[in-house]
Amino acid sequence: MRQTVIALGAHVFDVQVRPVEAIPEGQGAALVDQIRFSPAGAAAGTALTLAKLGAVVRTAGAVGTDPIGDLLLSMLAAHGVDTSLVLRRDDTQTSASVLPIRPDGSRPAFHVLGANIAYGPDDAPHTEIAGAGHLHMGAPELMGGEAAAKILAPARAAGVVTSADLLASGDSNLFDWVAPALPYLDHLLPNEEQVLGLTGAATLEDGARRFLAAGVGCVAATRGARGALVVTADEVIEVPAFVVDVVDTTGCGDAFSAGFLRGLGLGRTLRECAVLGCAAAALVAQGLGSDHGEFDLAAADAFAATAPALESR
Repeated sequence: MRQTVIALGAHVFDVQVRPVEAIPEGQGAALVDQIRFSPAGAAAGTALTLAKLGAVVRTAGAVGTDPIGDLLLSMLAAHGVDTSLVLRRDDTQTSASVLPIRPDGSRPAFHVLGANIAYGPDDAPHTEIAGAGHLHMGAPELMGGEAAAKILAPARAAGVVTSADLLASGDSNLFDWVAPALPYLDHLLPNEEQVLGLTGAATLEDGARRFLAAGVGCVAATRGARGALVVTADEVIEVPAFVVDVVDTTGCGDAFSAGFLRGLGLGRTLRECAVLGCAAAALVAQGLGSDHGEFDLAAADAFAATAPALESR
């Protein structure tokens, strides 16, 4: 089934170093097993996995005119993502992160916001968005809810399905900052830490319901090794994660978003969408970087049908 998606927002160039247990003192050095780089960000990372799963994907956002931007766009294009809507800025660098990956797959980050915070409603390709089937906004908090609403509202009015993921960690002050955009979101795809931090709720379900009360149609939240929780006005769905050897958790949230959104485009139930999201995240987690894994929709579905699921904790 053909699905056209514009992924708008954060484009990040990631450099991953693995494994890192400590930063050497002074000018010391440490030998590691791998250093590699990949396209990432709540827009670009999601777009990459959506393309693997068979969606027709374009990204919109801003990167610098630097070599990092050249490489980021070329790597997205190599995965079948149309980057013609991405703007180039000559006054700021491309957003980038250095990620020292711990042996357990977790990763702190050194991050430059760069061109991502130079993008706003006046830059958005409104005509192209109105002609797409789905608009996914990666990190609307970077421009703020009022600005994001100026992109999401006309998209919704044109009949476009809308969704968003968050990049920032949970902060209670951030809820009011993004709130103006929430009534124009059909689907919100945060992680558990973000939901609890933004809402101050005691449980993930309670936090999700605060987003629903603010206008979001559906919250599909990732819970790490505990899978995902999907909450709507009518149902609560728990979906377990799959058992895999985790190498790197970078990009797993974006992969979940891509799987969930691809499921929507295929007309699957919310549970089936979350299962595909968990499968995509599990496939990405088994290697280094957001672009790990040579899989397509058939392979992701086959993995979901055969891989053991983790027991809920």
